[in-house]
Amino acid sequence: MNPERPKNLYEKVWDAHAVRELPGGATQLLIGAHMIHEVTSPQAFGMLDELDLPVRMPERTFATVDHIVPTHSHLEPFEDPLADEMIRALRRNCDRHGVTLFDLASGRQGIVHMVGPEQGITQPGTTIVCGDSHTSTHGAFGAIAFGIGTSQVRDVLATQTLAMQKLKVRRIEVHGELPPGVYAKDVILHIIRTLGVNGGIGYAYEYAGEVFDRMSMEERMTVCNMSIEGGARCGYVNPDATTFDYLKGRPYAPSGAAWDEAVARWSALASDPDCAYDDLVRIDAREIAPTVTWGIHPGQAISIDESVPDPAHAADEAERTSIEEALAHMQLRPGAPIAGTKVDVAFFGSCTNARLSDFVEAARVLEGRTVADSVQAIAVPGSQLVKEECERRGIDAIFRAAGFEWREAGCSMCLAMNPDKLLGDQLCASTSNRNFKGRQGSPTGRTVLMSPVMVMAAAVTGHVTDARSLFAQPQEVPA
Repeated sequence: MNPERPKNLYEKVWDAHAVRELPGGATQLLIGAHMIHEVTSPQAFGMLDELDLPVRMPERTFATVDHIVPTHSHLEPFEDPLADEMIRALRRNCDRHGVTLFDLASGRQGIVHMVGPEQGITQPGTTIVCGDSHTSTHGAFGAIAFGIGTSQVRDVLATQTLAMQKLKVRRIEVHGELPPGVYAKDVILHIIRTLGVNGGIGYAYEYAGEVFDRMSMEERMTVCNMSIEGGARCGYVNPDATTFDYLKGRPYAPSGAAWDEAVARWSALASDPDCAYDDLVRIDAREIAPTVTWGIHPGQAISIDESVPDPAHAADEAERTSIEEALAHMQLRPGAPIAGTKVDVAFFGSCTNARLSDFVEAARVLEGRTVADSVQAIAVPGSQLVKEECERRGIDAIFRAAGFEWREAGCSMCLAMNPDKLLGDQLCASTSNRNFKGRQGSPTGRTVLMSPVMVMAAAVTGHVTDARSLFAQPQEVPA
């Protein structure tokens, strides 16, 4: 008998969750964990009510509130009547169907992609979906995780399964050692810049190489979070000791003898050494510098010491038109250096970079400095647990002393479905994941994506700045 062929993690997880093949080539896939929030779930629950259907497996469904909650204060009722109704609808639906809700009074509320890992719900080898595109975050744990639409939220609530076409797998290896002052956010922006915002269409991305091996779980989450921005449906890192150390002791993680059994099972999920991939990309870590966006999608990015493109040098008419549109919106001159661009708002938050390690490293460089008078600076922890720990460590005091507004947990200005919005054509130095037109609440608002430390540099100087020239770099970045 021939031994089973070597497989990558995506294939292993897919095969373990495949219920049956459907006409047309799609697979009915069992969903291990379903994360929901207040924006995309009300309509889905309403569809269930119309069909008189229950939630099939409420024990596999977990809810929180994040998109519409104001971060100035969590006191209710909210000023926005629509936001107030959304949170009340989620509570009613969770109570009616027996779904666990990490509500504002729980002490465990936060951005949905942070709550899952914090609680140990996100585990290697599972399939995870949520009505939010950045569900790819959970792939940092060796899970296959992806965002779904509202009708698919309904389908998962009703059946705990989803019809899906199997993806190809691209392995992206980053080898070597990152230069000082280069962070996980720079790595993923560099990858998206290199492969393009459409480069990952039809693919799952497997991140590998020494750089990812050395990353903390929170750094891996930052990278996987933005897989969708490169067109990939999901992105993952093979589980290892770093993964297991993070999960051990978390509320929903196995314990006792079950823990040892889980670690053995999770370890076996890692891609086999001689498995096949549909594509392989290798990147030298030494090529990556602090990276920022200059345009209106995450692929329009350059290193901090580069200049924005000149449409006159575009490869074709489509690229020329794209560059011209971006430069007009961003009010940038062709060929101008990105460094020195005036900043009006500094936003530190989102499911990409609002974890404890992000705040620890940002506080290290910010301590003793002051936000420029011309900049409004906002710091929004991604979860109540992160906020609590920052305050226990005195990190909030460092941010407040520097001139940052210290807020409650939520999505905040990442997508502006709450009071936190840009005004007019303000330019925001942001730790978030999207720089689309109107993303931060104003149709003429401008967003420059960058790492937390780069946002600190922009906040302090009042313009886009190379943080390496402003802050001393430690020998090792804190985990």
